[in-house]
Amino acid sequence: MSDAQVVTRFAPSPTGFLHIGGARTALFNWLYARGRGGKFLLRIEDTDRARSTPEATEAILRGLDWLGLDHDGEVVSQFERAPRHAEVAHQLLAKGAAYKCFSTQEEIEAFREAARAEGRSTLFQSPWRDADPATHPDAPHVVRLKTPQDGETVIEDQVQGRVTIRNDQLDDMVLLRSDGTPVYMLAVVVDDFDMGVTHVIRGDDHLNNAARQMGIYAAMGWPLPIYAHIPLIHGPDGKKLSKRHGALGADEYQKMGYPAAGMRNYLARLGWSHGDDEFFTDAQAQEWFGLDGIGKSPARFDLKKLEYLCGQHIAISDDAALLQEIEAFLAAIGESALTATQRDGLLRAMYCLKDRAKTLPELLEKAHFVLTDTPIQPDEKASKNLDTVSRGILASLTPHLQDASWSRDELEAVLNRFAEDQGTKFGKLAGPLRAALAGRAVTPSVFDMMLVLGRDESLSRLARAAAEQEG
Repeated sequence: MSDAQVVTRFAPSPTGFLHIGGARTALFNWLYARGRGGKFLLRIEDTDRARSTPEATEAILRGLDWLGLDHDGEVVSQFERAPRHAEVAHQLLAKGAAYKCFSTQEEIEAFREAARAEGRSTLFQSPWRDADPATHPDAPHVVRLKTPQDGETVIEDQVQGRVTIRNDQLDDMVLLRSDGTPVYMLAVVVDDFDMGVTHVIRGDDHLNNAARQMGIYAAMGWPLPIYAHIPLIHGPDGKKLSKRHGALGADEYQKMGYPAAGMRNYLARLGWSHGDDEFFTDAQAQEWFGLDGIGKSPARFDLKKLEYLCGQHIAISDDAALLQEIEAFLAAIGESALTATQRDGLLRAMYCLKDRAKTLPELLEKAHFVLTDTPIQPDEKASKNLDTVSRGILASLTPHLQDASWSRDELEAVLNRFAEDQGTKFGKLAGPLRAALAGRAVTPSVFDMMLVLGRDESLSRLARAAAEQEG
């Protein structure tokens, strides 16, 4: 199988949001396939009709779309392929690799109670395994796989190493229920084979499933995929990631304003490493990613590291792409869309907003000066910098700026000269200027704001702040 085109798949169950652990599994599959010119497929494992919902499927698709994990071909519905799964079960019956089991639930429970009392294994041993078909009653039955009763099943796992399971520890797994519907364990194998999946990269909670699923591959004479079972994600306290650790769904992280590129970078580093590299691009991740870089121990989710990497990605983002991501973020949290004027202003200001913003809300807060409506309404902190003395200083400053050439060097020179004339330092002017231009105490540099706003708007805001009476 090593010479074949790499085909990976992500196969979530649509019973809720796209869990952050599932997002990482999808990312690993996507990186492995994309880095090798292979295919990344998407299958929705919706056989549990009681718990599967169209809304959950939509949430998963939205999460993958936000993360930028594009898949090849159509989305496969496992439920819709049930006839094909049943067909394989009947093929196994025909070749003697499976059998009809007529044992009732009561009989199975009685077997287990007796086994417990005698100190034997409670794995059910069906009396129908080798029964003559002529003795079969006309009664409800399940179809079971004939699992080898001696020897071992060996999983050569690319992450966990060689895993050996004694066959006498495995029962004859049910393939078809008594109503003729296929079970999940059969469906997974048939779908992976039919979809041409070469590498099964999934959580290590599926490791035991692999041993049972391998029995179907062997009985059908199908080649095994390459297995890679990755450790789960834990919270900072070392316990399995859960709601108590905070956000769990990919959509929640989008609504918190983390950029997708930063999340991809962080999730890639969560359990996988490439030397000491922390920050990298998608192209580098695809080139570097390999199964040999995945560790065996559970990764710990660290919000501070996520924020650091997101800040790095915001800083290098293309302005137009970042604007698109901001607009998607605003839509996700139900905020109004940006006006044409706001979009234009944001693009012009992007150069002085991207540094040191770790999330999109932080960036938007820095951009308040170019997004807000006028007249400016200073917040509580900014208002303290607009007392009577400060307003008088702004009124005196405005004429000095009217004839300035409106370049950074000229603005710095004018403001520094004015501060000197006032017997103070420029730092003392910065607070009132920030309050007048942005209505905030924390902003990009005064010079950047003035350059982005332009001469007319800057002078208008300064004049209005100078003219307003305190209180």
